[in-house]
Amino acid sequence: MKMFHKLLLVVLVIWGACDAPRKVLAEAASRHPNIVMIISDDQAWNDYGFMGHDQIKTPNLDKLAAESAVFKRGYVPTSLCRPSLMTMITGLYPHQNKITGNDPPKGTDRQKLLKHVRSVDCLPAMLGELGYKSFQCGKWWEGNPKLAGFTSSMTHGDPKRGGRHGDLGLKIGREGMQPVYRFIDQCGDDPFFLWYAPFLPHTPHNPPQRILKKYLNPETPVELSYYYAMVDWFDETCGQLLDYLDKQHLSENTIVVYVTDNGWIQYVPESDAERKKMKRRFRYAPKSKRSPYDGGLRTPIMVRWPGKIKPAEYDTLVSSIDLAPTLLDAVGLKPTKEMEGINLLKVIQDGGRTDRKAIFGEIFEHDMVDIDDPKTSLKYRWCIEGEWKAIFPGPRLKGEKPELYNLAQDPFEKHDEAASHPERVKQLLKLTNAWWDGESR
Repeated sequence: MKMFHKLLLVVLVIWGACDAPRKVLAEAASRHPNIVMIISDDQAWNDYGFMGHDQIKTPNLDKLAAESAVFKRGYVPTSLCRPSLMTMITGLYPHQNKITGNDPPKGTDRQKLLKHVRSVDCLPAMLGELGYKSFQCGKWWEGNPKLAGFTSSMTHGDPKRGGRHGDLGLKIGREGMQPVYRFIDQCGDDPFFLWYAPFLPHTPHNPPQRILKKYLNPETPVELSYYYAMVDWFDETCGQLLDYLDKQHLSENTIVVYVTDNGWIQYVPESDAERKKMKRRFRYAPKSKRSPYDGGLRTPIMVRWPGKIKPAEYDTLVSSIDLAPTLLDAVGLKPTKEMEGINLLKVIQDGGRTDRKAIFGEIFEHDMVDIDDPKTSLKYRWCIEGEWKAIFPGPRLKGEKPELYNLAQDPFEKHDEAASHPERVKQLLKLTNAWWDGESR
């Protein structure tokens, strides 16, 4: 027994003299996967190589898709950037977190809106409970990112210094990736959460000439050429980020999530005469951004987790409100009771099957009418069940009627079938009212 005690003492001395305890702690921490959210800004759901576009080149996102679970029928609940981004960071619909538009009513202090981000649980703060370091770069509307729990950021959010929707953070991607690399390096053995939401391919459409020249040709309208080049540029920055994870040997223990904040269909003038009269040359077409149509709402949603998620494609209807509960589950945390999204890891495990009957969303005014009462700004609610999508105008839109589309046969929503299928419209309205009847909660 004495000999055993002596041996144990020797082991403990050696243990204490080396860095074994630190390594064990580091290994325990590393069991929590890193999380990288890549969020495109103003890009249509089909503007990718892997989604079938025949001109736009997205080799890096195509590669990510080949390594991911890809939900080709992903959606954001609303087609405007600020409220859409808040669905991702909170796992709540806009009518729940009260951020329904980009700006408050004219004359209202923008700082008053920040009470809403303070009043809800946000991913960075929740992950911080497990020791995650978090970094914000790119688009961000909710003041200083520390309010949501980010431990560091590029954005300052001070309106006196130009803070509105990202300020200094909007340089990421367009002016290089060094801040991201620096953050990753500084994390050491700590798990990290990276919010990469570059101002791309958003206007201004000013791509590098080396990329633009790939798309300039007599057959393609110049507006499309510039937009295509912007998507290509965004894809290039995604490749730089993913390559850096590989270089630092971090990819195996990193969950990468991809989504876009809202769609964009590039408007093309019908003539040179119209082009000369336009005040804004690069603008979005109807049925895209800010609309209740798939051109503004649909997005591929990808989840990559090497060794844990088998690459596959799914036609399952999913939503950006599913991202927060999915990521929380991945690190061993429970979603809040207010979160209505589902765990995509379970959907993947079940081969794409889910008990969810339908997905829903809502469109509001760009400028909120009442910052505390979502129903005052409501324009549309929408619902998708299977291949059928219904759009229900709110009381603000006098004279508009419900619309109904068969997305399997009519993916670009050109043929309204509401008059031909009144019972289905009624049934989808019942589902939508059960989700949210337009009244404040």
